[in-house]
Amino acid sequence: MGCLFAIFAGIFPRLALFIIWLVRPRFVDAAFDTWIWPLLGLIFFPFATLLYILFYTPGIGLTGWEWFWVVFAAALDMLHLVASAVARTRQRSAPSAF
Repeated sequence: MGCLFAIFAGIFPRLALFIIWLVRPRFVDAAFDTWIWPLLGLIFFPFATLLYILFYTPGIGLTGWEWFWVVFAAALDMLHLVASAVARTRQRSAPSAF
């Protein structure tokens, strides 16, 4: 059950961003000038990109607390990347039982 939860937790922000991009492409087009930035966000910073698209107001951008939440989401994305790298390193360096 824990593995299933981890899989859904890791996939959900990417899936949500992908669904928004398919269903409401104007949200993504309004927030970004080109398709490369949301694609890179989809790969590397899914939570931050998702929040940026959801909070973005055309003509105004992001203001105040909206930036706080985007930066907080980016920190969570970075934490996830670092924790994954540390786990892979520990797994490689651990002695094998077989």
